[in-house]
Amino acid sequence: MRICAVDLKDNHANICLLHKDNDVFDIPDCRQQRFTVQRVNDREELIAFQFAFQKLMEDYNVDRVIIAERISNGKHAAKMPTFKLETAIQLCSELDVEIIPMAVEKQWLKRSPPAIEFKHTGLKPFQEKAFNTAYAFLSS
Repeated sequence: MRICAVDLKDNHANICLLHKDNDVFDIPDCRQQRFTVQRVNDREELIAFQFAFQKLMEDYNVDRVIIAERISNGKHAAKMPTFKLETAIQLCSELDVEIIPMAVEKQWLKRSPPAIEFKHTGLKPFQEKAFNTAYAFLSS
């Protein structure tokens, strides 16, 4: 199974592709690791983001998109742009999208931590949260 995990921060969608076959994990090369929408209140920019995201998922034969849940209220609440980006991804008609609660992800990672340190994955530092989400999902 090939998945794309998404970590939404501010106006960025940080992504990580991860493939698992016969209990072997692979991080495929990907032409893009981050999407940025400058003006999230601009309809055309959101449509362009949605199209580009869906096209990338199609090009890399992604089976499922996993989005790391964010806190919606309180002191550490996520910002409004992340929810707009999440909605744009969820409304991609060709994608199977699932939101993973933080508590569930933490349980999965506690039960089955990654066998490799993140710094040895070859991914960029801003992809760490997306990598952990992808690994947790495929390990569950």
